[in-house]
Amino acid sequence: MKFKKSLIALTAASLLVTSCTNPFTPKPTLVKDTSYSRTQRGALLGAVAGAVIGATTSKKHKFKDALIGAAAGAAVGGGVGYLLDKQANEIAEALGTGVSKDPLAALDPNRDIVVSKTDRYVKIMFRSSMMFPFDSAELTPEARQKVAKVAELLKRYPDTIVQVAGFTDSKGSYEYNYQLSLKRAQSVANFLRAQGARNKIFVKGCSYNKPLVPNKTEAQRALNRRVEIFLYNRPQDAVDPCVE
Repeated sequence: MKFKKSLIALTAASLLVTSCTNPFTPKPTLVKDTSYSRTQRGALLGAVAGAVIGATTSKKHKFKDALIGAAAGAAVGGGVGYLLDKQANEIAEALGTGVSKDPLAALDPNRDIVVSKTDRYVKIMFRSSMMFPFDSAELTPEARQKVAKVAELLKRYPDTIVQVAGFTDSKGSYEYNYQLSLKRAQSVANFLRAQGARNKIFVKGCSYNKPLVPNKTEAQRALNRRVEIFLYNRPQDAVDPCVE
């Protein structure tokens, strides 16, 4: 019973620590995500897990070992979320945008770039109209400039895992669109490497799978033509971009 009360106290303390000591303070002149809910949640879960492990592995000093376990768990759990937050904010700033919390942001035809994040990854969406000439996989000068900024970020985070996925509209055969989407993803990946990124980079062509909107009008088809770059800090967080 005494240990249970101690564990509750440790959990509450971990919440206070994660809410007060996060070193990443957003600058007022930039549009940043300031919620850090994922960082706090990760630290809390890590603290609870660490406390349980620390207490159950020692018979003599349960409270002391629970405290040590909670501190270590909070650092590890909070670190994963914090790193994602930091990367998202840095890449959004470099690309001249903010981290979007709007799930419908990719449907805005006036936005060529959308940076978003989840509990598992950071995602950068580039509209194909900005990235490639019609029916081509060759990067435009503007696309090279934008992708180069992503490469600069990746050079600071060499352990980040990168996944590049290409998407088309539904005009033409599935196989033709698959090849075009794959070549476009490969062009982005190759340019990242050429700019000095030494990360593990995977590519995938999604053809016209996972459309953002129905492919009924040209405006809708333009929204579906895109390249998405996913940044992962752990391999177990990877998703299938053509499905999820």
